[in-house]
Amino acid sequence: MDVTDENFTAEVIGAELPVLVEFTADWCPPCRQMAPVLRALATEEADRLKVVQLNVDQNPETTNAYKVLSMPTFMVFRGGEPVKAMVGARPKRRLLEELADVI
Repeated sequence: MDVTDENFTAEVIGAELPVLVEFTADWCPPCRQMAPVLRALATEEADRLKVVQLNVDQNPETTNAYKVLSMPTFMVFRGGEPVKAMVGARPKRRLLEELADVI
């Protein structure tokens, strides 16, 4: 699911489940590499985690608000607050290990 500056509050801040946000860009090869990993994660963990993407080029307000400088940046939001941030592509197993303490 894609989120934007306009729906970020409703889709991420107001979400009941923890939300993994990938700050991404069309021109970012590691971001494209993460696409199948995130699709699998979204399906496999749907009962525990919501997975969304935010295009940094099209959504500068949110990107700047969370001081995102590198892509991909992953942030986990729980209860409307960012609780974890990670930068860079990684395999699904490692991503799950890093998410274990927040989902």
